[in-house]
Amino acid sequence: MFGGGMSRVLAVANQKGGVGKTTTTVNLAASLAVTKRRVLVVDLDPQGNATMGSGVDKNKLTGSIYDVLLGSAGVRDIRLMSGKGKYDLLPANRELAGAEIELVNMPDREHRLKDSLKEVSSEYDYILIDCPPALNLLTVNGLCAAESVMIPMQCEYYALEGLSDLVQTIRRVRLHLNPALEIEGLLRTMFDPRNALAQQVSLQLQEHFGNKVYRTVIPRNIRLAEAPSFGIPVLVHDKKSKGAQAYLTLAGEMLRKAAVEFSQ
Repeated sequence: MFGGGMSRVLAVANQKGGVGKTTTTVNLAASLAVTKRRVLVVDLDPQGNATMGSGVDKNKLTGSIYDVLLGSAGVRDIRLMSGKGKYDLLPANRELAGAEIELVNMPDREHRLKDSLKEVSSEYDYILIDCPPALNLLTVNGLCAAESVMIPMQCEYYALEGLSDLVQTIRRVRLHLNPALEIEGLLRTMFDPRNALAQQVSLQLQEHFGNKVYRTVIPRNIRLAEAPSFGIPVLVHDKKSKGAQAYLTLAGEMLRKAAVEFSQ
C-alpha cells in the first residue's frame, strides 16, 4: 500500500462523544508531520473542533468540507494550512449539519468524500478523517473514504457496549459499500492506570481484539486538554508533556506497523 504516491486514509471514529477523537486526530496529525510525513486532516464534524484545534476560526471560513460534499467546491479550493501543526486541513463548521439532509437525495451519496479526495491523495502520506460522534451519513462518508478505522475509546463501564455498535456499522459498510475497510486499531484514551475499572476494561479489550489494541496508551493529561483552547497541537503547546510524548509514540507504533505490512 505504501510508497508509489499512495496515501493511507484513516477514519478516526466512535459514535460516543468525548472519547478523544478530535484530540487524537489533531495530535496524531502533528506527530506524523514531525516525522516528515505529509498529512491532511479532514474535519467531518459539524462542531468544527478539529478546525479550531488546528488554529483556524470556524466562524470565518469562506469555504468548508460542506461545499466539497455538495459539489460546489473542490478540495483544493477550501484546503488550508493548520497554524503550527505543519499539516493541511479541510475545515468544517455548523453548516455541515445541513449536509446530512441535503446528501440524502444525491447520487452515490456515501462516496462523496472518497471521490473528492482523489484529486489530492497523491500529495499526502496520511489523510486523517475526524468523524462526528454519530453513526450518520457523514460518518459513513468517512468510512467509505477510508481504508481503515482508528477507534479511540475510554476504558469505562459502557465502552464495550458502544464499541459493538460501531463494529457492526463497520461490518455493514464493508459488506455493502467499502469491502477494503478494516479496523486499524483501538486506542485507549484518557487512561488513568490507578482506576481498577479502567484496568479491567483494558484487559477485556486486549482479550477481544488482541493485537488490534495499540500498545500505546494515551493518559489523562492537563496539557493535552489545554492545547485545543490555544488552537495548537499539544506538541507545540508542551512537547515534553506526557500527552505529547504519547502521541509521538503512537505515530511511531503506526509507522512501524505500516512498514511491517508493506514488507510482507
